[in-house]
Amino acid sequence: MALSRAEREQFLAEPHIAALAVDAGTGRAPLTVPIWYQYAPGGDVWILTGATSRKYELIKASGRFSLLADRVEPTIRYVSVEGPVTGTEPATRELLREMSARYLPAGKVDGYVDFAWENHGEQLIIRMRPERWLSSDLGSV
Repeated sequence: MALSRAEREQFLAEPHIAALAVDAGTGRAPLTVPIWYQYAPGGDVWILTGATSRKYELIKASGRFSLLADRVEPTIRYVSVEGPVTGTEPATRELLREMSARYLPAGKVDGYVDFAWENHGEQLIIRMRPERWLSSDLGSV
């Protein structure tokens, strides 16, 4: 059963690990990788990635990407969203902290942010406006 707009937006706002997919060029399947993301209902999705990563280069070339978030309990449910890139900007410690706090226990956030800021190289925030949605709740396992 397809989810209502409110249900799919609320589901995407939960801290799922998403699968990001982006066109990888002629003769290649899409690049598909797990990723943390941030979303608030009605807004843009944003991700954080390395400024020299293949993922960033492919997103820049394509101008769009998709995310798939899913779960298996208490029911099998998924939301897929696809859309154009609306902006790219340098990451800040504050945005890295926001993203980290979404996925990590509170006591682990500061240590992770310090480590990532010092060791992951230049990072970028890429924003995407959700344009096409697919969603379903397939019921209990």
